[in-house]
Amino acid sequence: MKVLVCCANGAGTSMFMAQKVKQALKDLNIEAEVKHTSLSEGKNTSRNYDLVVCSTAFEKNFEDVKKLGVKVIGIRNILSVDEIKMKASEAGL
Repeated sequence: MKVLVCCANGAGTSMFMAQKVKQALKDLNIEAEVKHTSLSEGKNTSRNYDLVVCSTAFEKNFEDVKKLGVKVIGIRNILSVDEIKMKASEAGL
């Protein structure tokens, strides 16, 4: 599975989120290649991924790729492995 993690600038926050996403997916026995990036780059490249993870504030930016079958998960507490696992399960992963 290819996973894209996005934050506003693609630097610190998305890097920490990517680590938590890797941990959550590993806990769910899901093999994944996880990349982190900025919101602007993520909007342009998200169609090439199976899953996009971002804060709930940015989730609406990915409505177009949802229509293409990309799963999009909005996280309220971006460093919560438990929330990521819950949202991933709710998304059918």
